Amino acid sequence: QVQLVESGGGLVQAGGSLRLSCTASGRTFSSRPMAWFRQAPGKEREFVAAVSWDGSSTRYADSVKGRFTFSRDNAKNTVYLQMNNLKPEDTAVYYCAAGKNYYTPSRTLFNYDYWGQGTQVAVSS
Repeated sequence: QVQLVESGGGLVQAGGSLRLSCTASGRTFSSRPMAWFRQAPGKEREFVAAVSWDGSSTRYADSVKGRFTFSRDNAKNTVYLQMNNLKPEDTAVYYCAAGKNYYTPSRTLFNYDYWGQGTQVAVSS
């Protein structure tokens, strides 16, 4: 079992920055790909970014590429999403997710077994 707890959300003006964190419990965190998804009101949950179990590979949605950076610290059982140059369309609840051991990081939410409770990000124009 893996439990995930997100933090770092909040309200920020357009052009500002936030850093989300997701801390995991459980001994298998370091062998799992991790991802961030987000869900805006009235919309489906969408892929934001993913990182491989060892941090050597990352994937980003086109909408965030060049603005967001996903990293992990396996010694701290934590992943981070640094979000720069935020836009009002980035407003959503952001969810951290853990995938299957040693799998390739995926853009598909069904490939992730464990989810956090979400953290709200609001960007004002």
